[in-house]
Amino acid sequence: MRKILAILMAMLVSTFAFANDGKKHKLKLASTWEGTTPVLGDAVKNFKTYVEDMSGGRIEIRIDYPSKHKSSFGILDFVKSGQYDLGYTASYYYKGKDPKTMFFTALPFGMTPAELHAWYEFGGGKELEAKVYDKHNIKVFSAGDTGTQMGGWFKKEIKSVDDLKGLKVRIPGFGGEVMAKIGSIINTIPTGELYMALEMGTIDAVEWVSPAFDMGLGFHKVAKYYYTGWQEPSAQTQFFVNKKVYQKLPDDLKAIIETASSRVASELYAKAYFDNINFWSKMKSEFPGIEIKSFPDDVMAALKNAANEILDQEAAKDPLFKEILDSQRSFLAKAREWTKISEFAYIQKASK
Repeated sequence: MRKILAILMAMLVSTFAFANDGKKHKLKLASTWEGTTPVLGDAVKNFKTYVEDMSGGRIEIRIDYPSKHKSSFGILDFVKSGQYDLGYTASYYYKGKDPKTMFFTALPFGMTPAELHAWYEFGGGKELEAKVYDKHNIKVFSAGDTGTQMGGWFKKEIKSVDDLKGLKVRIPGFGGEVMAKIGSIINTIPTGELYMALEMGTIDAVEWVSPAFDMGLGFHKVAKYYYTGWQEPSAQTQFFVNKKVYQKLPDDLKAIIETASSRVASELYAKAYFDNINFWSKMKSEFPGIEIKSFPDDVMAALKNAANEILDQEAAKDPLFKEILDSQRSFLAKAREWTKISEFAYIQKASK
């Protein structure tokens, strides 16, 4: 890996015709997740290593975790204000400040990781993201996708829409708004408190991520029904960079940040997928009491209708929201046809 990074650095230096600015840039990064968080914790550490190695020490990054900065979901404000130079987070956490941010992490009943990545890179997504974040003084780089997420751990089986009414659920972002619309009570609880909240009955269900992320938190000990997902068919994470800080960097250092982000993004998706494979196998063999379920068709229909109603209402109020929504819906209509006839068709036939 070090040899590869050295080669990349040499290529970058040869690409840009300017003198080294001779400065050492000390940057502070605030992370939404602790360094011990599976997959995500390693990703931000890798980003620091790649940037520092490729820059030959011209960039030095200090990572502050929630245990220090005390605000897991304050990353946008931290970077926007310049309190931190960089942030590591997921865009949809800031839906309350700007609903358009959610499009770049996950949308219920939206695109798979491959579909979303194609839209983002070549279907206009990156340009639309810039429109959203320019007013926040933030430059965004993709930090990778944790993949299709599970629907959560439930203490009781969900047999109808009525079973969700009054149910206390921990689910963030737009997924939580959708569940609230059909009658669930949404509670956003910090990660470290989720198990106790589930055990004590503060919540009846918790949606976190997938086996690689969930099993270490012990949810299966108190909630045996594990549901397949709908709320996050993909889950993109992001690196935020304060635009004023970014613009002052020499071009080669800008390119290094972009290259390191791209490397981390590729690794994160592969690592999350790999770990989910292993945890899924372990879960089935070591915890046979866990019951894997999918929500009934009427529940899925109700959730999808609620999601579309909320999206259409927001689109009627905000032209840029509508532009992004129309772009994603149009792209998905085409992309899903290819997904069904390629990967989905292959899995259906090859699995028999």
